[in-house]
Amino acid sequence: MNEPETIQKIFKMKTIAVVGLSPNPMRPSYRIAAYLQSQGYRIIPVNPGHDVILGETSYPSLKDIPEQIDVVDVFRKPEHVGPIVDNAIAIGAKALWLQDGVIDETAAKRAEAAGLLVVMNDCMLRQHQRLFV
Repeated sequence: MNEPETIQKIFKMKTIAVVGLSPNPMRPSYRIAAYLQSQGYRIIPVNPGHDVILGETSYPSLKDIPEQIDVVDVFRKPEHVGPIVDNAIAIGAKALWLQDGVIDETAAKRAEAAGLLVVMNDCMLRQHQRLFV
């Protein structure tokens, strides 16, 4: 978990479902997703309260997304991570990224045991800029 090699492998993946993506430009989830989108990543919002975020259709849950997801990027409180990980495994995601402050060791280990690459308590924007800017 969180190894440099894992992070580099994840950034080679191109379709990212952002769970908890806010439509508010002041929120970290919006800023980070907008940055990743500007870098050529396909962003798929997962937020049941909105139809469109960042110009993309927003889905109520991971299971509602009609295409293959590479990375599940999570901006939810730790107590919500378990079911998100279960859904990420169920849809065949390849990686799980838990943003800063999102820590659930048990769920992360379950994701790794299912074959997902896992990063926990780290920021995709910060790591992307460290590696590629």
